[in-house]
Amino acid sequence: MAIAESQTPESSLSESDSGFANRVRSAVIWRWGSQVTSQIITWTTTILVVRLLDPQDYGLFAMSQAVLTAFNFLNGYSFASSLIQAKDVDKRRIGQVFGLLILSNFLLASAQLIVAPMAALYYGQPMIADMLRIQALVYLTTPFIALPSALLARGLSFRTQALVNFATAVTSAGTALYLAAKGYGVWALIWAPIVGFSVRAIGLTVAAGEVVKPVFDFRGARDIIGFGSALTLCQLFWIIQSQSDIVIAGRQFTPHNLGLYSEALFLTLIFTGRFLPPLNEVAFPAFASLTHEGKSLAPAFISGTRLTMLIAAPFYVGLALVAGPLVKTFFGPKWLEMVPIVSGLAIVMPVMALQIICAPATNALGKPSIYVRSSMAGAIIMPICYSFGIGMGPQGLVTAWHIAAPLLLAVTLYLTLPAIGAKLGDLVSAMLPVAAGCAAMAIVVRGAGLLIVGLPPIAQLGIAALVGMASYTATIWVFWPKLLKETLAKLRKR
Repeated sequence: MAIAESQTPESSLSESDSGFANRVRSAVIWRWGSQVTSQIITWTTTILVVRLLDPQDYGLFAMSQAVLTAFNFLNGYSFASSLIQAKDVDKRRIGQVFGLLILSNFLLASAQLIVAPMAALYYGQPMIADMLRIQALVYLTTPFIALPSALLARGLSFRTQALVNFATAVTSAGTALYLAAKGYGVWALIWAPIVGFSVRAIGLTVAAGEVVKPVFDFRGARDIIGFGSALTLCQLFWIIQSQSDIVIAGRQFTPHNLGLYSEALFLTLIFTGRFLPPLNEVAFPAFASLTHEGKSLAPAFISGTRLTMLIAAPFYVGLALVAGPLVKTFFGPKWLEMVPIVSGLAIVMPVMALQIICAPATNALGKPSIYVRSSMAGAIIMPICYSFGIGMGPQGLVTAWHIAAPLLLAVTLYLTLPAIGAKLGDLVSAMLPVAAGCAAMAIVVRGAGLLIVGLPPIAQLGIAALVGMASYTATIWVFWPKLLKETLAKLRKR
């Protein structure tokens, strides 16, 4: 979330804060810009790869990813995050974090090798065991990614990371496309991220500019372990929340149906899963800097949330409206069953986006317990809803999202807003232009859709996208011209 872009009247940031605001702005530009560039590369390749592979390949990959993700919450990233939140750090503390990263990832790799045959038995797919054994290589790269990432983020230094992310995207995408074209099937999806993680580990280690000696004497590291453990617990709850649908569906859906659902989910998570986390990576150290200076987070949180939702909400409403021509154009005829799943998931994703951007503010205050409680709520609400919806197939899981996501957002806002001193009324008021713009866009695009039915899918997609963007922008320009001018000024300002 772009938080310090708040040079508006409602913000508490003064002219003396312009240096800090510019640092945050630069960090956002590099981190989010690199993510956009990387995703353009990734999605261009994905469109080509998805035409070469079958839904069954993506179903098998989703099964293995559920296991990998379940272990990943213990990979030690949370310990590295403690370096960002801490006011002061020294070489011993950095070495202790590196030691924790090495130890935890070695144990994870070992555990995954043991669990691999059990997972294959659970899913009834023997191939899963071999896939998980190979994927254990990912853990070997994690310490060399997490530590330099945290050290660079602490100083809001994202330019070098952006270049490394670009190199990672190119190599990973190239690997996937080459292997898919050579007929390796699901193995193209397995090896591509391993190659990408390896490149990123090497690049970030060089970018950090310092070789850190791991310290396995953890005396005096109580605060590191305490903060990291709280975030690790949040990760556990997040894993339960985000992977329970795949785990539950993995035993009841065919690989074909699971592939349709998992790829639809992958498509609709493009913003919340790909573009929000990089913004949160900037938001966390930026909020922490404001906290260290004794400043209120509420104005920056409200302003940044509005700016984020000005982009996220129309993106998802638009995706729901054009799901049909989009799938026909880019995925091909064998994926047409995915259209109603994409449309149904996309319409609820703005709610998830708003929920996700709350965590950096409370973590920066040194109150990870709030994040723990909201994550725990997600780990309870989402699986329960999935369990009831699974009997109706993929569309039943979509219905579960429609019920669970608003409930989780309500809990998160109830816990977050009082902690940062923000008022619900101010947040609702900030979201009003977004809601009005999306409503106008939906009406106009639906109307235009009746006039372009006979056109080729790619033409329908292009016209709907242009009409949607124009109607959304025009609505805000007519009723909230000052907001649009301020937003454009923030995005343009160096």
